[in-house]
Amino acid sequence: MTATMAYPTLLTVLLAEWGLSNSSAGLIGGSFFGGYMLAVPVLTSLTDRIDARRIYFFATLLAAAGTAGFGWLAEGVATAVLFQAIAGMGLAGTYMPGLRILSDRIDTRRHSRYIAFYTSSFGIGTSLSILLAGWIAEALGWRDTFVLLGIGPLVAGVLVLLGTDARRPEPAPGGHGPLLDIRGVLANRSARSYILAYAAHCWELFGLRSWMVAFLAFSASLHAATGRPFLSAAAAAAAINLLGPLASIFGNEFAATYGRRRTIARVMWASAAMGAVIGFTAPLPWLVVFLLMVAYFLLVMGESAALTAGLIAVAAPGRRGATMAVHSLLGFGAGFAAPLAFGIMLDLFGGAERTAAWGMAFVSLALGAAVGPLALAWQRRTARRRPRGKPGTRRARGTS
Repeated sequence: MTATMAYPTLLTVLLAEWGLSNSSAGLIGGSFFGGYMLAVPVLTSLTDRIDARRIYFFATLLAAAGTAGFGWLAEGVATAVLFQAIAGMGLAGTYMPGLRILSDRIDTRRHSRYIAFYTSSFGIGTSLSILLAGWIAEALGWRDTFVLLGIGPLVAGVLVLLGTDARRPEPAPGGHGPLLDIRGVLANRSARSYILAYAAHCWELFGLRSWMVAFLAFSASLHAATGRPFLSAAAAAAAINLLGPLASIFGNEFAATYGRRRTIARVMWASAAMGAVIGFTAPLPWLVVFLLMVAYFLLVMGESAALTAGLIAVAAPGRRGATMAVHSLLGFGAGFAAPLAFGIMLDLFGGAERTAAWGMAFVSLALGAAVGPLALAWQRRTARRRPRGKPGTRRARGTS
């Protein structure tokens, strides 16, 4: 994941060098998740049929090519969108297929905790990506930064090939159907509610990650007369992202203890409420803004692992790969749209030099996040109305 946050970290540099509008900048940021969205249905569904290790290694080559290609060849919006999309396809073939590699090799009774640690590593990779991008760019410039960060995915591919055993997936009962049976996956009401809630989570999370560095830099610029803050915007964002794994792990533990759906819903309501106001806090002292962003990010990450662990628990046998594919498809589809919507809101409300514009852009993230607890509540009500004799009722109720 060394390169996943290179573009958001260097966004302010590219805005100035290429003269981008905020909408164009959001389009480039969203294209990473657009590439992910296009590739994940195929690459993750294939894990039901072939060894996920082979998919993972192929995807690391895509990630390296997209990242290095951005550094060597990107000259504006069109080429930047292309290479970001290729890099996003690389992540599509490593994140969920990597989770499949893990889940196929551990005791099912330990899935929840292992999945929490695995999904939390996403936050660690994000933090390291921000730090490395900031440090290398200061010394070598943004182009060499992208090229060097493309080495990371290649290392990951070798580690997985050497560190895990080859294993073919168990065949689905009755044989394989379509590669991605979206209708069959969404017919599982419990899985459907987790998938919709995860999409809402990704809307808020990836919109926030794509614009966090730029927002912290904007807040710092309002206090330029009082001196530079104790951290650069990139370093501050890296530090904030590094706290995400702890929030994700502890959120999953709370969910397992106090009720998964109830815990997720409460955390998502809290993050949506905070998202609705945090953009308007930019003029406050920078340390206050930093601490508020820490609190906001912890809330956003609090339900991350719990959502994915909940999905794995309710996925139908033989459809785990397809279920994970739909989960990731809708989640990262929201991740594609959110940065673009954020940039459009900035432009609509006066540009990135106005506090009100940042406030309304963050409100767009909060509105999307509110869909999550509503989806969970809707499934709970339909489960209560469902007759006890219907197939699947017992399973859905037991894993809620």
